[in-house]
Amino acid sequence: MNFRRPLAAGAALSLIAGCTPTDVTLGNAVRTTMAAQVVDPDPQYDDPIPTTDGAKAGAAVERYRTDRVKKPVGIRTTSGQSGSGSPK
Repeated sequence: MNFRRPLAAGAALSLIAGCTPTDVTLGNAVRTTMAAQVVDPDPQYDDPIPTTDGAKAGAAVERYRTDRVKKPVGIRTTSGQSGSGSPK
């Protein structure tokens, strides 16, 4: 009757061995991708971050619902040169 314990232990070990990952780098791809997406994990700003205001957000939603959305202010993002993008 002593042969049952080693047999049960062997069966348990073989079941556990089937659950172990065979790739020792499991998760490295995910961690590398996440690290590549983080430019600066602790950014320092000169200007204070603007606060969020519930009343402002509510007013914006109300303007959207009543079709009175404020038009955005246009800004120039280039130096004024136009072309195909290739230097001349």
